[in-house]
Formats: sequence, structure tokens, C-alpha cells
Amino acid sequence: MTDHTSSPDDRDDREDGSPFGSSPPTTLGTARRAVFLTIVVVAAAGAAWWFTRAGNVANGSQSATTVADSNGSPVMLTPEAANRIGVTYARVERGSLNTDVRTVGLVTYDETRVKTIAPKVDGYVEQLYVAFTGQPVEVNDSLLRIYSPMLLTAQEELLLARKLASDVANGSTDARRNADALLSGARRRLTYWDIPDDDIARVERTGEVQKTLTLRSPLRGVVVQKNVSVGQRIMAGDAVYQVADLREVWLEGEVFERDLAAIRLGETVTAEFAAMPGKPREGRIVFVSPTISAETRTTKIRVALPNTDLVLKPGMYATIRILGEARGGVLSVPRSAVLATGTKVLVFVKGADGMLTPREVVLGGNNDDRVEILRGLAVGETVVSSATFLIDAESNLGSALGGMANMPGMDVSPAQGAAPSGAPAAKTPAAKQPDPMAGMPGMGSPAKKP
Repeated sequence: MTDHTSSPDDRDDREDGSPFGSSPPTTLGTARRAVFLTIVVVAAAGAAWWFTRAGNVANGSQSATTVADSNGSPVMLTPEAANRIGVTYARVERGSLNTDVRTVGLVTYDETRVKTIAPKVDGYVEQLYVAFTGQPVEVNDSLLRIYSPMLLTAQEELLLARKLASDVANGSTDARRNADALLSGARRRLTYWDIPDDDIARVERTGEVQKTLTLRSPLRGVVVQKNVSVGQRIMAGDAVYQVADLREVWLEGEVFERDLAAIRLGETVTAEFAAMPGKPREGRIVFVSPTISAETRTTKIRVALPNTDLVLKPGMYATIRILGEARGGVLSVPRSAVLATGTKVLVFVKGADGMLTPREVVLGGNNDDRVEILRGLAVGETVVSSATFLIDAESNLGSALGGMANMPGMDVSPAQGAAPSGAPAAKTPAAKQPDPMAGMPGMGSPAKKP
């Protein structure tokens, strides 16, 4: 007979194994609950970290935008500090101002003084008198000797016409007139083919056909291109030489759209060359492009420069200086007082209390010394004229520190109730953090034994 009664100790053991009065949990069930609880805790921690990070990024971006959009904060300098860093001041004045435009130019050939030399007959090059690029030539200088069947035929016709004219010298008037016309036509044909007159005269004088004839230069200049060699076959119209007259050259440059008001055709300009320090050249503007580049917002100008001494060479760089007409009643400040930040133009204005305040201005024309102010300043105000960059750096630093005060974790104000400087900090016992696992089924902390 089985005893179904249990002792009090057995009942206590069952109660300790399950707080709900059920049977004791198995090892597999306990492991599953532990894994599930771990996943829940990790997910909650990840969600809390994500929302906290998003809020910090948004606050940081807003604060950074505030700093970037600021024009800078006022700066106070004592006279001793101003003298130490070299700060000087200037007054805003109204007077006359000469507009000065500077740009970089490049020396090129005068296209009206460049000529391509090409034969008018087919043939073969027997000899070159101009054998390399850069060789100077004069008018009627020999360039090459050419053998051409066409020239041989033309010489034979010339000799026949001359013999016919000699035969009918005692004939009728009509016969003499026809013979002279044939002789003139034969001579003219050779002349149209650029055969020199002395070569034609030698053929008539000797009565012999010349195997080769000479091609000569039609102008004075320098050979800038050579496309022929000895023995080469050339066709009528082939460019064998290109000769440029360098006694006048072009200087080409570009000016910005805002400077077009100072550019006029025929205006005299000054060009300075690094190869000739202290020896500027004067020229005149002969061309202003009718279009403006959409990419660079500039237009091309062309200056004609005399070069009788042949010192200026194509490819040289030069600085072009264009002096505009003087204008009266212009508000201006020294060029060193203006600070361009990339998106705006600033000057630092000195107040009655000595405070240096950044102020945005709008610029007009300028020259080497002064720049026109269209808006932003008044006559008689005092501005910083030197060490402007240092003042701007100090102003931007103040603005940056002010903007950083709103960033998370960048509170620069003293905490309320803070202990005075030098006083020992009171020790506060650390508060006990609550256990996030407390109260969960099966996760109770064991009671401490007395």
C-alpha cells in the first residue's frame, strides 16, 4: 500500500522549486527563457542608443550651421595689442579714382602678317635654300629649286614664241602683232607660276631650257613651319613653308565681365614682360570679342604691339595693364582694408568705443592702391587697413565659441551650485543603480544571508 501523504519538508522543497506551485522547470526551458530575455535586453539598448544618436547629430548640425552663417563677432583691442600685431586704421574718403584693370596676356603672331608659301605647279624638290624652321628670310630670297615638266613645257613655248617673233620681224603688221602676243603670253604664264623675272630673262637670253627653276619668298619674316625636304614630290597648292613677319605681334588676354566698362577699341595699354624687367611696352587694343565665355565669364581682347627689334617672341607671357578714365565723387578705402571670405566681402569698422565690427560691403572699381565702395560704408568712418586677417581670425574664433555653447556636451557656462574655485569638492555617495532584471520570472536575486 502506497503512502500518499507527504512530509512538511517535501512540501517546502516543491514550493522552493516553483514560485507558481507548478512542477520544477526543466533545463531546456530555462535556457530558452534566458536566450529570449537576452535578445529583448539587447534590442532595447540598441533602440535607446539609436534615438539618442539621432538627436545629437541633429543638434550638432543646427549648431554648425549657426556658426557658418555668422559674419563674425566684434573684436575689442587695446592700443597696446593693436600696436603689437601691427593694426593700422584709415578713413573712408570720397574723391577721384582711376580704374585699373590687369590681366595676363600671351604673345602670338599677327595673323595678317602670316603667309603660306605653296607652289602653283607639280614637281620635285631638287634643292633647299631654307632648310630649317626659324630661319629668317627677306623678300625675294630663294626658298627652293623645283623640277617640273610643266615648267619645261612653258619654257619651250617661250623659246618658240621668241623665235617666231624674230622670224616675222620684217613681215606684216598683223603677223608681228600675233607673234608679240604669243611671246607676252608665254612670259606671263611663267610669271603667274611665281617664276622670277631674272630666270625668265636668262632663258630668253641663252635660248636654253632650264631643268630647275627657283621659288622665292614673297615677304620678309621668319619661317615658322617647314613641310618639305629634298627629293620630295610636291603638288600644286601644297603648303611647303609658312612665314610670319614679327615686326608687329599680337598680345591676347581675357578680362572679366565686370571690367568691360573700362575696355575700348583703340585704347592705349601697357604691357610688362618678365623677360624685360623695367621695360614696359605700349600698344593699342585692336579687337574685343563680341561674345563672353559662359564657363569663365571672360571675354578676349587683342593688343597690337610694335616689335621692330624682334625682342618679343610668340609664346611670351605679359601683364596687361589698362588704365581707365578717372571718376570723381567715388567712395573708396585702401585695398588692404578689404577682406574677401569667398562668399562675401568684409571690412572691420572701428566704433567710438574702439570695438572692431565686421561689416559686409559691395565693391566697385579699383586700382593698385584703393578700391571703390558702392554700399556698406559712409564718409568719415574708420576701418582697419592692415592686419585684417588676424582681426578676422579672432572674430571668427569668438563666433565659433559662441555657437558651440548650444552643442550637446559643450555647455561652457558654470553649473549651478558649483563649488568655488579652490574649495574641495564634497564627496557624494554614488546612487545605487536599479537592477533592470529584477522582478522578471526566474531572475530574482538571491537573498543575502544574515
